Amino acid sequence: MAESRAPQQAAHGSPERLRVAVGCGVGATIETYDFIGFGTAAALYFGDVFFPDSDPLSATLLSFATLGIGFAARPLGGIVAGHLGDRVGRKPVLVGSLLLMGVATVLIGCLPTYQMVGVWAPVLLVAVRVIQGLAFGAEWGGAILMTFEHAPWRRRGLYTGITQAGFPVGLLLANLAFLMSRHTLDDTWAWRVPFLLSAVLIAVGIFIRLKIDESPQFEEIKESGELAKNPLLTVIREDWRNVLRAFCLRTTETAGYAVSVTFVLSYLDDGHAPDVSSTTTLTALVTAAALGIAATTLWGRLSDRVGRRPVYLFGCAVSVVWGIPLFLFVNTGTAALVMVAFVISYAVCQNCLAGVQGAWFCELFATRTRTAGTSLAYQLSAVVSGFTPMIATALYSGTGWIGPAVLFTCYGLLGFVATLVTRETWGEPERRETDRAVTASAEPALKAAH
Repeated sequence: MAESRAPQQAAHGSPERLRVAVGCGVGATIETYDFIGFGTAAALYFGDVFFPDSDPLSATLLSFATLGIGFAARPLGGIVAGHLGDRVGRKPVLVGSLLLMGVATVLIGCLPTYQMVGVWAPVLLVAVRVIQGLAFGAEWGGAILMTFEHAPWRRRGLYTGITQAGFPVGLLLANLAFLMSRHTLDDTWAWRVPFLLSAVLIAVGIFIRLKIDESPQFEEIKESGELAKNPLLTVIREDWRNVLRAFCLRTTETAGYAVSVTFVLSYLDDGHAPDVSSTTTLTALVTAAALGIAATTLWGRLSDRVGRRPVYLFGCAVSVVWGIPLFLFVNTGTAALVMVAFVISYAVCQNCLAGVQGAWFCELFATRTRTAGTSLAYQLSAVVSGFTPMIATALYSGTGWIGPAVLFTCYGLLGFVATLVTRETWGEPERRETDRAVTASAEPALKAAH
């Protein structure tokens, strides 16, 4: 059955391919709004709100440690979701992860501060952050796989790029919310309102995802009885090398973002470039996020034309050389150069890699263990990236800005090497094979027309 559908899937994808891509992208938008919003709040507010007895540097470190705890919880969410996604289906995981994220995020907006309940405030913050991490860990694999498995083969980079573009949309909305609240509300509510507003987005996202059909490829292997009994153990035993490669590839993107955006946001907010106001910084980030919406999709589309590896090599190469210029730009205190710094860091270094990951990671793993393999690699890297802002802050305290700059370069080098040792899944042979499948699917229609 699967083989009889293959030419049609190669040529056109499922009838719902675009709705699935957009629907998964909307969910990714909402979850990123929630999760990244926490990073912005950690950089701008949480040091004072939840750790006021600490000196400014220690408060920043503690705030970023709380941010990192959420990332540390993501592998567990990815493992559970990977197992369920390969055993039960992609769709239930998508709905459940979004609902869990929504509850946790609204709770953050309701948390008492240190002045209200003392040490219980950071304890509650950590607990809710762990729930956020579990939910976000469950999100990516299901969303990307649903899109990938509904998409036409020749345009998988484009369609998964659409879903990946949900992340810069979420980043844009989160920072717009903080930018507006910072200038319209007092400090008591400025950090709460963005989290509380997510309740509206969650309701919309749940409604959309309930209307998405299950992955056709999952339905096929389910009908054929080829589901893996234990997808996690199977992928570790049979495909651990690809898990390791994808882990390194993903670390470059997400940990690089943690240095070039999350840490730099805090770096500027702490007055290391006195002429740059928080409004300028957030405006630069909002601009980069807006450009990133189109950039992510276009990078994915480019990988459909030239292959996954060349695009990824380019993004990693730029990351290798960008570390020191990044800080030289922001240290000038010039608004225009700060804007350029954020745009290059995000729309080029980060989006170039993110736009390719959806298709490339899915193509590295077999269908029956695809959710487990991609989710495990993707979320294990989150542990590294989650604690990267704290590591960058510690490096800065000992070496100045050169420490975080070199850290960013090292992450780029890691990805560059990992790209060289990871097989191309969409090179010329794969594209020719797909073209033959597309031609085969068109022949019956041409015969009928004559």
